[in-house]
Amino acid sequence: MTSSHILTGRYFMNGDHACAEGAIAAGCRFFGGYPITPSTEIAERLSRRMPQIGGVYIQMEDEMGSLATVLGASAAGARSMTATSGPGFSLMMENIGLAAMMELPCLVVNVQRGSPSTGLPTLPGQADVMQARWGSHGDYGVVAYAPWSPQEFFDLTVHSFNVADRYRVPVLLMADEVVGHMVERVEIPEADQIPYWERKRPSGSKKDFNPFKAIDDDLVPPLAHAGEGYRVHFTGLTHDERGYPDMSADTHQLLVTRLVQKINRNTKDLIRTEAFHLEGARVVVIAFGSTARSARRAVRVARERGMPVGFLRLISIWPFPEQLIRDLAQDVDAFVVAEMNLGQMIHEVERQVDQPVLGVHHAGGVMLAPQPILEAIEKVTKNG
Repeated sequence: MTSSHILTGRYFMNGDHACAEGAIAAGCRFFGGYPITPSTEIAERLSRRMPQIGGVYIQMEDEMGSLATVLGASAAGARSMTATSGPGFSLMMENIGLAAMMELPCLVVNVQRGSPSTGLPTLPGQADVMQARWGSHGDYGVVAYAPWSPQEFFDLTVHSFNVADRYRVPVLLMADEVVGHMVERVEIPEADQIPYWERKRPSGSKKDFNPFKAIDDDLVPPLAHAGEGYRVHFTGLTHDERGYPDMSADTHQLLVTRLVQKINRNTKDLIRTEAFHLEGARVVVIAFGSTARSARRAVRVARERGMPVGFLRLISIWPFPEQLIRDLAQDVDAFVVAEMNLGQMIHEVERQVDQPVLGVHHAGGVMLAPQPILEAIEKVTKNG
């Protein structure tokens, strides 16, 4: 990566374009995708930008093939990504599980729209968040972030690549149509100001290298790239530390437990939140993505009216900040969860607390306004 590849400076751009520029700034040099609203602008921009910087852009016949190419590029050493929306995200689920099993770092961007099925192709939704956690079959750890602005779409794209490489996982960036298409100021820093986390790489004898042996407490094995002379065998089958298929129950238990624990053990590094006015709050509003913008406004108005309310914005939605929610519950009377779906993340809050949890939900197609969130705050404050 050279500094000339990065469009440093201040721009007005939509979130999709900010994501594309974030990928380039992060060192991504491979994009495999298939156009789908409202993420298409990411692919369109990278189709122009990748050839300019010596990268590779390829449009595949479908979303399954798109993610397959991304995994191949990652195995060869490239930072790689794809972008999609709900229907394509569903098609990618098999290969997301494959990426988790083979421990290949990559970025999957989902610019969410109204769903299910074809749904509302050009209108927003936030109903894919549980699919992000549980969409591919089996047990595996998940990392997913939700930006609330074009600037954060840029920043989290960079961060997601770093997390993917650091922990050898596919990272899911769960934007929504509002953030993808809104135009705001985006500041792109100089190259030396952009964080870059290296992949953990093997050392020592190539002959004795076991590509899936975790030698550190973080449970992340070093990653040898195809073609470097190491013995590398990738498979979706249960495999031993050499990468060779092993159909024993004991091997499966060890492998899958490690895939989960390498996320659970590192939650302090993975979880990101932003707090507003939590000190002294008796009611806490929780939201993510574009809905958080409305929630912040509702909290501001409520506080102006004398209500003791704070706001917690989820930047990472997986892993979920369970301990933080439990800590807040020690001093809070009630929670309000606002999301552009009929109730998904609210269940994660309910699992952690005994207090009343009031949901503010809309199936999608329109951004949640501040007013219904404000009314929910007023309701729980009055009941309290």
